[in-house]
Amino acid sequence: MSQKGLEGVVAAQTSISDIDVENSRLLYAGYDVTDLVHHATFEEVFYLLHHRELPASPQLEQLTSQLTVERDLHEFTRQLMVTLASTTSPMSMLRTLVSSASAYDADGWVVSTDHAANYRKAIRLVARLPQMIAGHERLRGGKWPVEPNRKLGHAANLLYVLMGEVPSDEDARVMDQCLVMHADHTMNASTFAARVTAGTLSDIHSAMTSAIATLKGPLHGGANEQVFEMILKIGSVEAVPEDIKGRLARKEKIMGFGHRVYKREDPRATILRELARDLGTRKGDMKWFEISEKIFEVVNSEKGLFPNVDFYAAAVYHYLGIPKRLFTPIFAASRIAGWTAHVIEQLQNNRLIRPDSEYIGPAPRNYVKLGDR
Repeated sequence: MSQKGLEGVVAAQTSISDIDVENSRLLYAGYDVTDLVHHATFEEVFYLLHHRELPASPQLEQLTSQLTVERDLHEFTRQLMVTLASTTSPMSMLRTLVSSASAYDADGWVVSTDHAANYRKAIRLVARLPQMIAGHERLRGGKWPVEPNRKLGHAANLLYVLMGEVPSDEDARVMDQCLVMHADHTMNASTFAARVTAGTLSDIHSAMTSAIATLKGPLHGGANEQVFEMILKIGSVEAVPEDIKGRLARKEKIMGFGHRVYKREDPRATILRELARDLGTRKGDMKWFEISEKIFEVVNSEKGLFPNVDFYAAAVYHYLGIPKRLFTPIFAASRIAGWTAHVIEQLQNNRLIRPDSEYIGPAPRNYVKLGDR
């Protein structure tokens, strides 16, 4: 029997991440993401997703050094980014730049099953996405891209190349926490797309292109942008009840609520609510957090729904100064850690992913000549 959307169908075995549905917990290789958000860095989590163990100091120092050294973009990528700045959206740009980057990757033509080469490519991709995203954004605004800062960690450098100034330690830490909680989420649509591509023994850049193209769709990666569009349109806490109840009466989907897997609140939403509250307090601007809280109150009261990861992420990214159009690309800059880990896992015990389909078309029939139709 077919299962629409493959809901409940196990597509692969993985040791990378898991969801404890009963207790609303997300686990990376056995570690609760809430614990990791509060204590680990994105660099540690990247290592964990790829090795299934947290790094010791020498391993972390080596990875941090590799990620720092690999930040520089190839001149071909720089020039292509200039071309794309005036013609493409941020996600279209990211999809195209990642695809084209394979042409000048040091391991670009190594066979897809070479684990060491794939790991090196994963490091390069993770290291370079912030420069792609920030460079494209600055070029769209008539500014030249900022060169990466080798003294900064991964999250701090992401904000630096985007804003052109060294972020506060507090903002850098919040960015790091966002990267940690978005790094992986079991067999979501983009991860599945990456594994399907890898399953054909295609290269890792092709798999990442598939993942980014899948994340580009509004039912997967664009919800955080739509959440903030809704918040901006509502404009005030007082306007929330009438607006939300009106949307519900018109049977409109309230973006940022409900989840295919979680039946209660997404644990990442719980963390992001705390971050949004803290950022609003620290920056002296509680408006966006308070509107978000009121929306949650009304939606939960009217429909019994809980927010997912996209809901409070919108306010958090806005407080960090990230433009709305970059919410999904920044998500990709984190999730590529998990995508690459899944691709390498797929290739280690590969089998072509080829599901069946249930035919519901016409019964068998004979060809009718054109003049007799």
